[in-house]
Amino acid sequence: MVSNSDAQADRRLLIGIAARSTDSLSRLYDRYAPVVYGLARRIVLTAEDAEEVVQDVFGQVWRDAARYEPGRATVGGWLVVLTRTRAIDRLRAKRARPDLGAGGVPETTVRSREPSPEQLSISTEQVSRLRDAMTTLPDTLRSLVELAYFEGLTHSEIAERTRLPLGTVKTRLRSAMSALREVLA
Repeated sequence: MVSNSDAQADRRLLIGIAARSTDSLSRLYDRYAPVVYGLARRIVLTAEDAEEVVQDVFGQVWRDAARYEPGRATVGGWLVVLTRTRAIDRLRAKRARPDLGAGGVPETTVRSREPSPEQLSISTEQVSRLRDAMTTLPDTLRSLVELAYFEGLTHSEIAERTRLPLGTVKTRLRSAMSALREVLA
């Protein structure tokens, strides 16, 4: 999905960020902010919370760029993991202390039917490849991936919803992600 030259350029940007280059951070932000925002928006559902997640993610990139390990994930993959983690943390915080409206009732959010910035920024070819790769997964694995990455549920929440042991959920998600990596490689 990411060309070798793009991956190398991303790693050079992280090296620049680790050396405190604001230009490198700005270029990485320009490249990935739509994807980070789109994923965050799908999980937290409000534009304000998604914007906060984007700020949190790129703040963490600024602080932790030197700790990035290229052997573990692409820069884009690392940013997706950071985004998912930050968005779920924000969602949990909101659930623990929901904002109350004027009437003392928690505000509700309705998902937009418009395409998210993430959806708009991913090329048709990438979407097609991911869709094809998802169809190679057995239904049990595919549904767990959808719950984790498209609904933003934590492993514990997935275990509760599916009535599977937590260890089983983790193992199956790890297997699913491994299978997807092989298909997409």
